[in-house]
Amino acid sequence: MKWVNDWPVMGEDYDKNGIGEPVTTYKKPNVGKKYPIEAPAESDEFNEPRLGLQWQWQANRQINWGFPTSLGYLNLFCNTTSQNIFNAPNLLLQKFPAEEFTATTKLTFNPRLNRESTGLIVMGLDYSFLSFKNNEGKLYLSQKTGTFDKTVSEKETTPTQIDNNTIYLRVKIGKGGMCDFFYSLDDKNYQKIGNEFKAKEGKWIGAKVGLFALGEEVKNDSGNVEVDWFRITK
Repeated sequence: MKWVNDWPVMGEDYDKNGIGEPVTTYKKPNVGKKYPIEAPAESDEFNEPRLGLQWQWQANRQINWGFPTSLGYLNLFCNTTSQNIFNAPNLLLQKFPAEEFTATTKLTFNPRLNRESTGLIVMGLDYSFLSFKNNEGKLYLSQKTGTFDKTVSEKETTPTQIDNNTIYLRVKIGKGGMCDFFYSLDDKNYQKIGNEFKAKEGKWIGAKVGLFALGEEVKNDSGNVEVDWFRITK
């Protein structure tokens, strides 16, 4: 941005019409001093009773969706219902920090009602997520992929039963927005799950990655998920 006749001009005015165009790269301005390279926050250990600035709710925040605690984890409640996750307001997301990266999270799921779920999602007009779901007292993991074209259509892979309520979920994003999903029970041995997915921008935003907790009933005694950490690596 630069000032022209006391007006800010954003971007680069290539055709000299007074309207700036976006640029993908630009020379750092000379501010009279050298500073180390900094990057916006990405990972979050959830050790503070407030969310990092990288996080954004899909809709205006409600207190009953969940909150960071002083106990070292983020607490999300499964008390928001939606016919499909595209219309769910309580997705906790952040923008893609790079063209290629890996996002991994550690979750402990404490369901109380049938068909409550939590997981890791890549969100946009097309979206895909790992769904860790309670079904009749047993926990199952599957990949769900959805597309939006006037209406929402979702497909699900065959669920895998998981005999532990603590799980590690991971998505690797490669060039072109190609995403592969994995899970682990020990944070060492990761198994691929589901199909490769190509991330797509949303209606007003680029693709995002993040967390969710959902249920099929709105009750005060809904289950919850304790998110120990969410880490972005290369």
